[in-house]
Amino acid sequence: MKYILAISIIILIPFASCTKHECLERKNDNLICTEQYEPVCGCNNVTYSNACYAQRAGATYYTNGACN
Repeated sequence: MKYILAISIIILIPFASCTKHECLERKNDNLICTEQYEPVCGCNNVTYSNACYAQRAGATYYTNGACN
């Protein structure tokens, strides 16, 4: 039983590290964004004027509001 548990842990450890998200992906210059100002803070700590601009820059996640 101990061997099965040890093998299971060894097999699952590499998958645990896969949950880390990369902050930026490839830019998407094809997105057409409005000029509406609803600031978001990108994962790279850059304030974008709205979520569309964050997505256009390639930010994989962001929060509402300007960065501090």
